[in-house]
Amino acid sequence: MFDVGDKAVYPAHGVGEILAVETREVMGNKMSVYVMRVIDRNMTIIIPVAKSIEVGLRPVISCGEVDAVFTVLRQRGRVADGQTWNRRFREYSDKIKTGSALEIAQVLRDLYLLRTGKALSYGEKRMLSTAIELLSQEIAVARGEAASKAQEEILSVFGDIRG
Repeated sequence: MFDVGDKAVYPAHGVGEILAVETREVMGNKMSVYVMRVIDRNMTIIIPVAKSIEVGLRPVISCGEVDAVFTVLRQRGRVADGQTWNRRFREYSDKIKTGSALEIAQVLRDLYLLRTGKALSYGEKRMLSTAIELLSQEIAVARGEAASKAQEEILSVFGDIRG
């Protein structure tokens, strides 16, 4: 599925580069693995090729999908703030763990809008930061630009909102 040099997204860790496709022995069994270095982190992940789809490893979104992400970010509606912060946190954690750029965009949008009306919990603040980081990193790789530029564009979507 991936070759050396390809960029891929590993859920909850972000975009990485496939450094190698190797055969390794694990508990007496030989298996093919991807060796992936996560961009902007000092982290290398070993992913069994046979389990790559199961763990959510996927290609970086296309430019067309970037447009869909910005469509999600621009949607304005009532954020469901009637639930407790820990239930909301669990729901948003599950969305981030999917690794889907659209789901991460929903989390980012909802938390950004929610914080205009109430204080976010510490966990929600960290999750908002994680969502911004993951999304800006993937958009930057998809467009071939700096992550800081992608982050500025993401935040500009919320420029009309105080928070």
